[in-house]
Amino acid sequence: MNKVLWALQIFLGLFFALASGAPKLFLPIEALPMPIPIAPEVLKLIGVLEVLGGLGMILPGLTRIQPGLAPLAALGLTLVALGGATYQFMAGQPESGVFAIVIALLCAFIAYGRWQLVPHRGRTSANGASARSI
Repeated sequence: MNKVLWALQIFLGLFFALASGAPKLFLPIEALPMPIPIAPEVLKLIGVLEVLGGLGMILPGLTRIQPGLAPLAALGLTLVALGGATYQFMAGQPESGVFAIVIALLCAFIAYGRWQLVPHRGRTSANGASARSI
């Protein structure tokens, strides 16, 4: 189960950070296909949330620093994806809406998996005790 969660975390983390969030931050708004206009500030906020959420699904488990942030990032991206699904359905693009719902379900599975099934472990000190993060 740990390998499945890691594969999903890496895939979705890179998807959100590079394929979904980064274009919203670095491309001009005219270059983005937006069937329903969104304020540029809102679009940039969504991009920031996606990039940070994508990094948050990968880095805490990889570095074992604040590993409890990974399921929180996955939960946050679940909400972002559900918002995206709502937007897509309102824009008359049901195929994109279904895709966003599938992404949201995968993010929710990661959140549940990292909270309940296979939580990340924090760093351990030299004596084997778990190091406490502040």
